[in-house]
Amino acid sequence: MLKLPKDFLMGGASAAYQVEGATKEDGKGKVLWDDYLEKQGRFSPDPAADFYHRYDEDLALSEKYGVQAIRVSIAWSRIFPNGTTDKLEPRGVEYYHKLFASCAKHNIVPFVTLHHFDTPQELHEIGDWLSPVMQDAFVDYAKYCFKEFPEIKHWITINEPTSMAIQQHVSGTFPPGEKGRFDNAFQAEHNQNVAHARIVNAYKDMNLGGEIGVVHALQTVYPYSDSQADKHAAKLQDAFENRLYLDGTLAGEYRPETLSLVKEILANNNQPMFKTTPEEMNELSQAAHQLDFVGVNNYFSKWMKAYEGASETVHNGTGAKGTSVSRLHGIGEEKKPDGIETTDWDWPIYPKGMHDILMRIHDEYPLVPAIYITENGIGLKESLPKNANNDTVIDDPKRIDYLQKYFKAIAEAINDGANVKGYFMWSLQDQFSWTNGYSKRYGLFFVDFSTQKRYVKKSAFWFKKLSETHEILE
Repeated sequence: MLKLPKDFLMGGASAAYQVEGATKEDGKGKVLWDDYLEKQGRFSPDPAADFYHRYDEDLALSEKYGVQAIRVSIAWSRIFPNGTTDKLEPRGVEYYHKLFASCAKHNIVPFVTLHHFDTPQELHEIGDWLSPVMQDAFVDYAKYCFKEFPEIKHWITINEPTSMAIQQHVSGTFPPGEKGRFDNAFQAEHNQNVAHARIVNAYKDMNLGGEIGVVHALQTVYPYSDSQADKHAAKLQDAFENRLYLDGTLAGEYRPETLSLVKEILANNNQPMFKTTPEEMNELSQAAHQLDFVGVNNYFSKWMKAYEGASETVHNGTGAKGTSVSRLHGIGEEKKPDGIETTDWDWPIYPKGMHDILMRIHDEYPLVPAIYITENGIGLKESLPKNANNDTVIDDPKRIDYLQKYFKAIAEAINDGANVKGYFMWSLQDQFSWTNGYSKRYGLFFVDFSTQKRYVKKSAFWFKKLSETHEILE
């Protein structure tokens, strides 16, 4: 029997835009998604899980089912509607104070993210992470939050910066929907690293006594075969999605091999190298030596095959299994080996990838004091039984099996030396899922989006038992 450490924190995760709803309420400003989603006409972020009005109900459920901590994010435009600190919305500030007070009432520790995919619209329009104005505004907003919310002792600067950069500028699945601009993606990656570093350094200068980290989406990358070409494609993909962030935030420098791989990707696409300054690199170094933790969002792994053709990306946003395509010119093609199970959204279920990424951080980035699993879970197509009543429990054996396998991999990494201090399941409750709308359900708690009624899933009982015993039954 594998056991988690006694002080291992069991949590649930969420994000403001995916749970709050109320996108036009109490003076909230627009974010990059609002007009984009409305123009598409596929689905709306309202009401999401109506967490803006039902947070206390969800926190009470969390307490009942063993959730000791929760990841939430502050919606930047709920506090500063235009993104800049010249216009404050006090109703937004009051909401977050009430939310954090409810966390305390229910004995739940909040980990608060400053940016979770929701750049205010006006800052998005001037370049988003490519704009120095945006970067300065983000630092000012962060400093305001640190002063305004002293009750928060666990801060996260940016959630999944790699997802932002790549999906905004290469795959085109996030607004503004740009495709093939590897140069813009790498520049945005570097700019995010610098903004993160500036905020970490500012937080430490303020001596507030809490901890601060960053959350990365980290998919372990393997070669499809033992050929040198496939091995090199895996290295290129890893540099594209993982290495530049890991180096910048966890080592405080870009290592020579990382830069060589980045230059190769850009040269293959006839695009220029991203720009840095000595002052920026000094910020990165200083922050890496002060960082308290890194958050790991890990759902799947990737296998790469050498590829010489044009870039082609087909995003599976509907759960039509087998429809995903990812071939990037100058990098490689994603190709899953036979025998590896996938979700309906084509995400491979491969717990070894979790173990390997945790050990990589432990082995290659010794400055990092601690690791949290800040997101992990499985999206499923789930529906409410026609005869549902207040006592209905949603059966989700596939989620329990997934969690069992991944917790085993986490426990093995801990036994191998990785300092993993906690786990936040994605997601606490069913939520709005960006490009997937409402059909992809991750939660411990089922949400009937038409009525906002909550139903407990069997995985919540499994989670509660693990939270109480810290024992992983094999």
